[in-house]
Amino acid sequence: MTRRPPEPVQVVKQRRDAALTALADRVPYIAFLGIRFDRRGDELTALLPFRDELIGNPFLPAIHGGVTAAFLEVTAIISLSYVWLWEDVESGALKLEDLEAGTLPRLPKTIDFTVDYLRSGLPRDAYARARVTRSGRRYASVQAEAWQDNRDRPMAQATAHFLMPRPDG
Repeated sequence: MTRRPPEPVQVVKQRRDAALTALADRVPYIAFLGIRFDRRGDELTALLPFRDELIGNPFLPAIHGGVTAAFLEVTAIISLSYVWLWEDVESGALKLEDLEAGTLPRLPKTIDFTVDYLRSGLPRDAYARARVTRSGRRYASVQAEAWQDNRDRPMAQATAHFLMPRPDG
């Protein structure tokens, strides 16, 4: 059996970036909120740039709780989808041309989502990361947390459960 030579690292990085872009572009609300993702290897960090429109309580001022929840849910579902597609992206089973055209399997569907608000979101940028705690063929569980200036002082955390898409579509 002959092994394929490894692909150049730039080709693999292009495929990773294309997969992330294709995932994020499938959810219009991500663009509406202005959420961006920073990828380092297989780790994603979501960024919610501050805008005045995100303020829910102008007297504090504080980021609206719905924005915080949406930010965490988007982070959880994109992170889960990215982990779920990782092997196909790495192996080349998902072709760069298909990724750039936005051709991807369906996204997981939210079963339930619980947010713990730990402190007010201040009028500044927010960051979030998610960790897949269980991923099976039919069901996945994800924990996410959002913070602003200090990751050790999260402003909110969430637990989410998702129904995974069937492989046959």
